[in-house]
Amino acid sequence: MVFKRLLGSKGSGGTGIPLEIDTVIPDEALQPGGLLRGEIVLRAPDRDVVVRTVNVKLVANTSPAVGKRDVVDTESGDTFAHFPVTSHFTVEKGQERRVPLRYRLRWESPVSEVRGKQLQGVRLRAYTFVEANGIEGRTDSDPLRIGATPLHEAVLDAFAAAGYSHGAAQIDDGETIPRTERHLYMRQSFRLVDTLAVTGPDRPQNLEMNFHTNAVGCEFFVRKAALFQKTWSEKPPYLRYVAAHHEVGRLDFEAEVRRWIEEVAALPEKLDDDRIERVEYDLGNPRVWSDT
Repeated sequence: MVFKRLLGSKGSGGTGIPLEIDTVIPDEALQPGGLLRGEIVLRAPDRDVVVRTVNVKLVANTSPAVGKRDVVDTESGDTFAHFPVTSHFTVEKGQERRVPLRYRLRWESPVSEVRGKQLQGVRLRAYTFVEANGIEGRTDSDPLRIGATPLHEAVLDAFAAAGYSHGAAQIDDGETIPRTERHLYMRQSFRLVDTLAVTGPDRPQNLEMNFHTNAVGCEFFVRKAALFQKTWSEKPPYLRYVAAHHEVGRLDFEAEVRRWIEEVAALPEKLDDDRIERVEYDLGNPRVWSDT
């Protein structure tokens, strides 16, 4: 264990909380919809400490604080979960208190790795916040690993079989997918790069894909890549496909994805009326839906 002595904030005058804390999260990949398990260990080496609240924040794409190497600033990242762990207890002088950490991840949580390989452009961290004796402080960040679901991996594997690699992704804060039931105000885009060097009218050089996942399955939004355009409406038109978690191992995703690539390649660079989209609900024939 590595305990961190909390530094004070919010008018504490720099005195800090007389408390040492260590957040223990197993070094294993979770999945969206999975249960985050861990333990928060608190020690009071100097005197009794009345703890009012203990909270945890999960943050995506945090970056080092200016002038502080390897120190991560929570304000620079995008929060995708913030939840209470426990409240109001006393850690007596010289004693240790262990608090279990349990939290069910949202299905829309960003992923940081696929088949155990880290995605470029994605960093996830967990922060523990403690309020005690009128002072609020936080620990250093703890790394968090969230892996793609089997359905995500099946589709990405199918794109890889078709010659599109998927080593990088990006998270856009405050940008959501229109007309989807969402709980997080962010989206994660995967860049799919053609590795076969056979780019032509039937095969875009780069594709962009978004997952929108729930307990039943996933919506896949596929379009020609335009990662430098952040606003959804400014990007090229897309096709929407769906599949269920239980279809992994039953559905020929390689054949489906090859068809997806052909259909996306045939789309214009921009629709004249961006309220009209081709969408596919049941992996049958695409349909046209007008949002009125």
